[in-house]
Amino acid sequence: MTDRTSQVVLINVSGNDRPGITSGLVSVLNQYPVTILDIDQAVIHNRLSWGMLIDVNPCGSVNPDGSSRSDALFRELLFTAHDMDLDIRFTPISDAEYSEWVAGSGYDKHIITILGQQLGADVLGQVTQSLSSHNWNISSIQRISPRGGGSGGGSSGDGADRKRSLSAVELRINHRSGAIEDLRAACLSMSTALEADIAIQEDTIWRRNRRVVCFDMDSTLIRTEVIDMMAEAAGVGEQVSAITAQAMNGEIDFSESFARRMQLLKGLPVMELEKINQKLTITEGAERLLHNLRRLGYTTAIISGGFTWFAQRLAQRLNIDHVHANELEVVDGVVTGRVTGDIVNEARKAELLRAIAKDEGVRLEQVIAVGDGANDIPMLSAAGLGIAFHAKPSVRENVNTAFGTVGLDGILYLIGMRESEIEADPHHTT
Repeated sequence: MTDRTSQVVLINVSGNDRPGITSGLVSVLNQYPVTILDIDQAVIHNRLSWGMLIDVNPCGSVNPDGSSRSDALFRELLFTAHDMDLDIRFTPISDAEYSEWVAGSGYDKHIITILGQQLGADVLGQVTQSLSSHNWNISSIQRISPRGGGSGGGSSGDGADRKRSLSAVELRINHRSGAIEDLRAACLSMSTALEADIAIQEDTIWRRNRRVVCFDMDSTLIRTEVIDMMAEAAGVGEQVSAITAQAMNGEIDFSESFARRMQLLKGLPVMELEKINQKLTITEGAERLLHNLRRLGYTTAIISGGFTWFAQRLAQRLNIDHVHANELEVVDGVVTGRVTGDIVNEARKAELLRAIAKDEGVRLEQVIAVGDGANDIPMLSAAGLGIAFHAKPSVRENVNTAFGTVGLDGILYLIGMRESEIEADPHHTT
């Protein structure tokens, strides 16, 4: 070691993890005028990787044997590590390297969450290769789902719990120039090919402080489109389904498509609505997600282009706080083919989301929106985190985050929860 008035040194330690390692090493450092600049550690399968960046300043005085105090510090650390059966190495850091490290604190920072039923080396390999080619650096990688396979414990949607594998890995990344859109596009393309969900979020205080979640209903909280089921009951299924598909793909205006479909439903008896309601299947992971959002104090809402008749019943079942949907007009026990009040179209959805945020006293950055159709895009874009769930290609391409391989409870990992913190819905029975 070169004797300097001040020297930045990186200490790396590896070995079998056990209690007392950090305290043993720090007890040595405490005997010298050392400033700790950074510290980090990771443990995988009881194997420790430990690092500390220190500023040795000033250690220029000479011991009686003629050695510098710096030499004595590193010699004592070496002996201490040996006694604990640890490997240790010291790396001097130049002024230029240290300045670059400090400047890195101002880099553009994001978090990538990779979700899938199983995550193999191919998934992680292609994601990390894409990061490298787009000049993004990985600062940390952590598995946040159960180790050893585990189960997500989510609902199968038919009222019974079903064990299912779910893997989640979180990568913290940084980039000096912050060119995120190219990386986001690459991840969207990869997610389809790899059958894994790859979500990118800016790492800000708002990511760790979400407070409101707004859901579309049809094909989001439930697995089907209610209006199509109503059409089947009315004997006009094919006509309505064709119009629904055009609307969800953004091929025709939602308000126009809604009016056309409603007219086809004219004369449907109200008794048919209850039969339809009994057939509705809740989306996998929805109950587990809503249970955990409730216990964390989140406000939840349904903002749907469907009907309050169904949305209110679903909200009661899932304990959702607010419902905004279309009010069916019923006269003499039959559907008239009209709705009362304003149609909840794409613009109205975004407007309602903003109103809920204002009423709850939160910023839009603290709001999550989840939907699947083209009429959800303004709502998804208005939220701090917009999630296209099992969405059409035209929707996936217009939002920042898309899910397609895991259930709705995958959102819990996006808000920073770990598996040990997530509860199953206690109301479920096998």
